[in-house]
Amino acid sequence: MASLETVQSNKSFGGVITKYKFESKALGGLNAQFNVFVPESDGSTKFPVLWYLAGLTCNEDTGPWKGGFLRDAADAGIALIFPDTSPRGAGVQGEDDDWQFGTGAGFYLNATADKWAKNYRMRAHIIEELPAVIQAATSIPLDFTRQSIFGHSMGGLGALTLYLKHRDLFVSCSAFAPISNPTNAPWGHTAFGGYLKGGVDEGKEYDPTELIKTVGGDAGVHILVDYGDADNFYKQKQLLPENLVAAAEKAGFPTSQVTVRAQPGYDHSYYFISTFAPEHIKFHAKFLKA
Repeated sequence: MASLETVQSNKSFGGVITKYKFESKALGGLNAQFNVFVPESDGSTKFPVLWYLAGLTCNEDTGPWKGGFLRDAADAGIALIFPDTSPRGAGVQGEDDDWQFGTGAGFYLNATADKWAKNYRMRAHIIEELPAVIQAATSIPLDFTRQSIFGHSMGGLGALTLYLKHRDLFVSCSAFAPISNPTNAPWGHTAFGGYLKGGVDEGKEYDPTELIKTVGGDAGVHILVDYGDADNFYKQKQLLPENLVAAAEKAGFPTSQVTVRAQPGYDHSYYFISTFAPEHIKFHAKFLKA
């Protein structure tokens, strides 16, 4: 098991946010960094876990710096984990050519195309590797029997996908302006066409609109999505939340289980995210602290 190295630690809202790094087997032996926020503790408490997945061009620092999550997480007694958005320094030809693909744009999948398969395995990194590495570092008081997940844009896609694929791991999911139907969106065509041998057809495994059709009207599903109707990417048909709504309704989910809200006048930025961050933390706390 890889050992963690502490990069930086800062007190915040009574708790501590710490950046760690380690050699990641899931990412082909590259160094990986992530942040963990732990609320103030007497040392005997293990905190439920809320994962935050950031979007295109972002990294493990974007959420804690811009999202406004820490205060509400501290108040709710919830720990936060902020992974990176992709491997770094893989040296794959073309990985730095386009902000929508490659470095900073891992799409939270396991690549199957030969060129990318060694390093671009963010699903395995988050679902399998990071929990094991963190739990091996016994000084980090997290309770992985209580987990939820949320994210923004590409990270919202990742959160929804991981939640719907791993219902045994996460009790709730929320997203800010997620790429809701990537097999029908330009970003998804770029990502799946590059990372996956089977292209867009294989990409259905990473498409929330496709995945929710397979779950059925299960009372255990708890999803909240917010997007802004002034979001340029929404207008460019990159997000397609309406398709997720239609698929959820067809699968028999009431809006109490899959809630998708259009927020008038809001865009794609962290001004939007930080506005609704408190509601999302409270949403997850309801299930994590049940």
